[in-house]
This record gives sequence, structure tokens and C-alpha cells, in this order.
Amino acid sequence: MTSPSPRPRQVRCPQCGGLSLYSPDNRWRPFCSERCKMIDLGQWASDAYSIPVEEPDSGMTDAFDRSGD
Repeated sequence: MTSPSPRPRQVRCPQCGGLSLYSPDNRWRPFCSERCKMIDLGQWASDAYSIPVEEPDSGMTDAFDRSGD
């Protein structure tokens, strides 16, 4: 006897929030469509997403500058 195939999981599209099928059958996963995938790619390309960087203390940079002397 064969077991029933598991039901495909549905997740929220990271771009529009709509339901998206998370399986190999969805070629845009985790996105719901090619449109949402391309919007997200465009946001990455235009630096809309970034990781915040803290500037080092000026005392730390002075210590690094003197270490090369």
C-alpha cells in the first residue's frame, strides 16, 4: 500500500504577502509569480535592501593606523 503524497506547503510571498505554493512545481518559489520575483530582484539591485553598518570608534581607527608604523 502506498502512502498518500504529502500536501504541498503554502507560504506567504515575501513581496506581496499572497499565498504561494512552496514546492518544485512553483518555479518562482518562494515568490508567487515572476512579477514578485523581479520586483524583489530590482530592490536588491537598487540597494533598497542593506545591512546596517556601524562605524568604528575613532580611537579604534587610530590604533590601526599606528600599527603599520
